[in-house]
Amino acid sequence: MSSVAYSQDTRTGRGPLGELFLGGGRARRITWLMVAAVVLLSAVRVISGEQALTSSSTIAAALLLAVPIGLAALGGLFSERAGVVNIGLDGMMTLGTWGAGFAGYQWGWAAALVGGMLFGALGGLLHALTTVTFGVDHVVSGVAINILAAGVVRFLSELYYTDNPAGGGVTQSPSLSSNPPEISLPVLSSGPDLLGDLEGTHWFLVSDVAGILRGLTSGVGLLTLLAVLLVPASYLLLWRTAFGLRLRACGENPAAADSLGVPVYRLKYIAVVISGALAGMGGVFLVFIAGIYREGQTNGRGFIGLAALIFGNWRPGGLAAGAGLFGFADALQLRSRSAVVALFLLVAVLLAGVAVWQAVHRKLVQAVLAAVVAGGALVGFLTIDQLAPGLVSFTPHLTTLLVLSLASQRLRMPKADGLVYRRGEH
Repeated sequence: MSSVAYSQDTRTGRGPLGELFLGGGRARRITWLMVAAVVLLSAVRVISGEQALTSSSTIAAALLLAVPIGLAALGGLFSERAGVVNIGLDGMMTLGTWGAGFAGYQWGWAAALVGGMLFGALGGLLHALTTVTFGVDHVVSGVAINILAAGVVRFLSELYYTDNPAGGGVTQSPSLSSNPPEISLPVLSSGPDLLGDLEGTHWFLVSDVAGILRGLTSGVGLLTLLAVLLVPASYLLLWRTAFGLRLRACGENPAAADSLGVPVYRLKYIAVVISGALAGMGGVFLVFIAGIYREGQTNGRGFIGLAALIFGNWRPGGLAAGAGLFGFADALQLRSRSAVVALFLLVAVLLAGVAVWQAVHRKLVQAVLAAVVAGGALVGFLTIDQLAPGLVSFTPHLTTLLVLSLASQRLRMPKADGLVYRRGEH
């Protein structure tokens, strides 16, 4: 990486390592994609009659469920942009839940936030020590952290919760001594419930937009707002500062970065510790939702966060979209079992579009495969009245598999992601 390219990337965000998150053309494409998604969702709601698809309660639940996934994905973004694969996100989230539960019941919600992030950061520090310093395979280290975290939190629970004053034994903590504040966006969510009235009309597009806005702006927790703001903040830090450029250089070409005086080892450590802290924050959010720490609280959300990161092509906006999609699928299966069947129609339309796109680009095998699956989804929508509870609960995981399969054609991970770097060996 030459000094000219380095200075150009620092000033404009462009260059060999500086792909823009948003530009004029990209911003317009994303805007139109969002508009098209709302229109398509509204049409599916009208055709299926399932009002839960865009109801404010579903959107509010989707936001709650998307935040811990998005925070884990953001943690993975920092780590992998620095060249360290972080399979241990779920373990770091687990450590964060215990730290939040322990600190929260004694000193309140602010202490829970600090405690959860600190425990997650300790998990990140361990991962950095094994991978950066000792050169352990990144995947092996991440899997070990997931296993170790489960054992550590159980040991700590046995140590501190044997005589749990709130009951529940060693599998949970006492309730938090205070809860974080909630806010509502002025004008949209205060005064007369205009959005609620519009949502109740069930008009095409109008009620859907009202339901989405109402769900996103009413009773939003402070940590939810912080998590949403972290997405653009992460973009600005990683793509608009010299620190971000150096960190990403460690994940693209650490030898070249080292030759220019970039402290590669130090930046990798910083990135992985930040990764653990963000994953720990996701664990804190789970504790805030329940008001208590419970064993197994993450339920694999760290792995879904990793899937959201891959779906988002290692970009802040993309991973936020992935987290929102998984959160929506999870919220829908909790709100309405019959509404999940309506997703078959949505999948059929999307895959039909994919089939046409692939056919236009002369990828006939992919086009035929997408068309067959679209036909199967349409048949499922027309013939199934209600899915079995077991299949409904599997919806978020099925969504993960489907999205990753569709996104796999356009992925570009950092070039040195997962590679062990030793100064002088490259």
